[in-house]
Amino acid sequence: MTGGRVDEVEQSLRAVVRGEVEWGAGARALVTMDASNYRRVPRGVVAPADAADVAAALAVCREHGVPVTARGGGTSIAGQAIGTGVVLDFTRHMNRLLDIDPAGRTARVQPGLVLDDLRRAAAAHGLTFGPDPSTHSRCTLGGMIGNNACGSHSVAWGTTADNVRALDVLTYRGEAVRLAGTEEDCALPGRLREGIARLADGNLALLRTGFPQLPRRISGYALDRLLPEHGRDVVRAFTGSEGTLGVLTEATVALVPAPAARALAVLGYADESAAAQAAHLLLPWRPLTVEGMAADLVGEAAARELPRGGAWLFVETGGDSPAQAQALAREICRAADGVTGHAVVADPARQRALWRIREDAAGTATRMPDGTEAWPGWEDCAVPPARLGAYLRDFRALLAEHGLRGAPYGHFGDGCVHVRIDFDLVGPAGVARFRRFSEAAADLVVSHGGSLSGEHGDGQARAELLPKMYGPEVIALFSDFKDLWDPDGGMSPGTLVRPDSIDSNLRFAALPDSGSRAGDVEFTYPGDGGDFVAAVRRCVGVAKCRSSAAVKNGGSDVMCPSFRVTGEERHSTRGRARLLHEMLVGEVVTDGWRSQEVKGALDLCLSCKGCRSDCPVEVDMATYKAEFLHQHYRGRLRPRSHYAMGWIPVWLKIAARFARPVNFLGRLRSTAWLLKRIAGVAEERDMPELARETFTRWWHRGDTNEGRREGVGGPAAGPADGPSGGPAGRATTVVLWPDTFTDHLSPEVGKAAVRVLRAAGLHVTVPPAAVCCGLTWVSTGQLDRARTVMRRTLDRLAPVLDAGLPLVVLEPSCAAALRSDLPELLGTRDPRAARLAASVRTFAEALEEYAPGWQPPRLDRTTVGQTHCHQHAVLGDAADRRLRERAGLTGELTGGCCGLAGNFGFEAGHYEVSAACAEEALVPALRAAAPGAAVLADGFSCRTQITHLAPGPPARHLAEVLAEALPALPPPGRSRGRPIPPGRPREAAARAGAYQCGQAGCADLCAPPAGHGRRSPAGPAA
Repeated sequence: MTGGRVDEVEQSLRAVVRGEVEWGAGARALVTMDASNYRRVPRGVVAPADAADVAAALAVCREHGVPVTARGGGTSIAGQAIGTGVVLDFTRHMNRLLDIDPAGRTARVQPGLVLDDLRRAAAAHGLTFGPDPSTHSRCTLGGMIGNNACGSHSVAWGTTADNVRALDVLTYRGEAVRLAGTEEDCALPGRLREGIARLADGNLALLRTGFPQLPRRISGYALDRLLPEHGRDVVRAFTGSEGTLGVLTEATVALVPAPAARALAVLGYADESAAAQAAHLLLPWRPLTVEGMAADLVGEAAARELPRGGAWLFVETGGDSPAQAQALAREICRAADGVTGHAVVADPARQRALWRIREDAAGTATRMPDGTEAWPGWEDCAVPPARLGAYLRDFRALLAEHGLRGAPYGHFGDGCVHVRIDFDLVGPAGVARFRRFSEAAADLVVSHGGSLSGEHGDGQARAELLPKMYGPEVIALFSDFKDLWDPDGGMSPGTLVRPDSIDSNLRFAALPDSGSRAGDVEFTYPGDGGDFVAAVRRCVGVAKCRSSAAVKNGGSDVMCPSFRVTGEERHSTRGRARLLHEMLVGEVVTDGWRSQEVKGALDLCLSCKGCRSDCPVEVDMATYKAEFLHQHYRGRLRPRSHYAMGWIPVWLKIAARFARPVNFLGRLRSTAWLLKRIAGVAEERDMPELARETFTRWWHRGDTNEGRREGVGGPAAGPADGPSGGPAGRATTVVLWPDTFTDHLSPEVGKAAVRVLRAAGLHVTVPPAAVCCGLTWVSTGQLDRARTVMRRTLDRLAPVLDAGLPLVVLEPSCAAALRSDLPELLGTRDPRAARLAASVRTFAEALEEYAPGWQPPRLDRTTVGQTHCHQHAVLGDAADRRLRERAGLTGELTGGCCGLAGNFGFEAGHYEVSAACAEEALVPALRAAAPGAAVLADGFSCRTQITHLAPGPPARHLAEVLAEALPALPPPGRSRGRPIPPGRPREAAARAGAYQCGQAGCADLCAPPAGHGRRSPAGPAA
């Protein structure tokens, strides 16, 4: 990979290519893998600006004998998007929609255009592109044409090949080819025109008899389409050639009318074979989809929401109106035989939720229920639909025979099955079993008259096995066709024709043994057996993190905000995982934890944790980033922002004594500039103001010495007739966590929460000493310090843990840190960590669980704002949604990430990306909000970002909005009174000077606040 020849190729490319030419380790590392089991290291990457750039790059590669691989979204599952020469990345520049012809129902596209971008543009004309693989939010049209992608709607609209009208192609030799309609319509070089005619006319019998006839025959070249009766359809023969014949530079594709309304019939069956056997019988009703999946993929929680059964068919219907679509769905339910239950889903949101299960299957299927890894490799065969039930029974038996497990699912209406299998692709014995099984599975598919590939193409994953399906004569024709187009063998060698063996180039082979190169890591990685290598290996490349779609109001996805801003692979979760993978391998990225390539990619990771929930395989890049930063800076000086913002709980505690002068200095331009410079804070940011009185000072202001000694030892007696979550009419004591942000920067949130929790009949207390979740040290990778802080917190919370009290945390990022980071950093080394994590409740969860009968004040207002990304990823917001609904707060909060993300948006160099993240959905939603709408944001970062970027009504925590509507209460602080601990007689309390708090519905006696002179009916004045 080094030496004059490589330098000469790079220099020659830079001289003629106007797009990017990248020869560095980072750029090469990003494209060593796609979504397959395979890995190839390229010489370099070229992002052509246009077709002329492609021609120029091909000329240089041809001159130097360097092979070329075309790459779109990199979601290929058979290894077609990786190569050892130059990789052409079409997603950066050649990604435009050139034209839409609504009357002719066609569109002209460049190969790097993402499918969903085409569909959004076509939707404005009531049209869509029919094929829709589950990767529709990031796969490209070029990749779809290369693999002849299909998707769930192929029963209605066919494969990609059925929807391509014309192709502009450049051969490796630089010949410009125009493929359109029949052979006569094509602009072909003479040698190609004559060669195609000679190949077709000389093999008529073989072309008519050697190709199985089934709807999902994707394997091999579609040479039977060159027959005269098919009009010598060269477009169809080229489509699905997997980049082995030439480079696509433009395509004209057909569009179809999109149904005005859709409904979903969900049919339950006893098992997947029964569902598969029934699927083709539903085709006469002309559904849009007939998809199947079994219980081992759906999971228990989702299965409870489906009709009774062990497997299900999702049958989508379309119509000119909702009534028409639903009527057809009900008719299908009535006509279906052998069902164990059925339902018609009309609600679009519920339909989307169900389809998400199916679309995420390519990722979720990579983990068995027990956490065992499963992989592609036998991913998407197809058989005649009427034989699918029998095939699945035989396939399950074959899995058992080889001691393997998998969860089949897929396009049952077309006879196509996807499955991830728990192959061991690391050890020699496991790889040998992978080969034995693959050979036997190929024989099984052929015995049922099927195709080894029914969607993703052959690539390296199945091409070696094609002789079992086609026989030697057809395989020889494939070689002839390849050589006709690419006599120099420069297009994707080792793919489809004369392929590499199925068990070579495995991406796992290059990785070190578990832990051997990772060194001592700090997090416990509980889902990966404590193995950082296995954690990084989680990323299978399905690239949901590369979604091109902006997050809409109420949208569920957060990841990956920095990728959506930059569009660069290295800023996607997959890109970062690939760089970590190559860091562990040490071949391309050679400096391990000191890697600048990995550091640079992680710099724009917001640690939003969105990938933890949105990634189908739950890659947790925020944790990997914290681990990397810890290892990278071990024994070295860190950036100024790590010392400033990583240690912010300490600095705020010191500064709290001087809040007024610190705030004054922060408002002066000169001193603010200096402070920001010292702290590594972006100049564009305003310094947050310190509270004049912290929440904890407000809380403890009225404490007696006796009260401090009592601490939080147990639940207190509560009102006999008030709301109660405890037994025998006792109100529950909840411990309110005084997080750093609430305590020092927004104590009004804590005060409001106290009011609301007490109004709900709960007794509130706070920890007896300062506590911290350690989040700021985690996010900056200072894990030793984070661990020290967390252990100190556990020591101080011993009474809370011993009493089993719930811990109410108002700041979502702190709650997420306590639920996830703390136990995953301390692990089983400190069993208290799991107990603390289990005790954490959000504000809404505490009200719902411990005051279920409480009715919040009715506000009847619309809302706008932000759901905190950590809440989305770790905590969930279902309880918040229900609480808002009970309070009459309508409207959806924005999904995604606000872009500030704790220290990220404050750090110098991050402002533009931070603001762009907010502009994606949050800021537009605020601009479009109705007058008087309540602006909600429970996270301090979210509220700060809104203040900085969206002038208008201030954003508030939900507790503040609810507290504002409550009746007026007595004076502030703990002047509401301190609950008398259990076992302390009221008479003793009266002798000590008891105080009746006056809270509505409270009949309890409370210890008085210091200096409060109100006389209680039960005792003398305090």
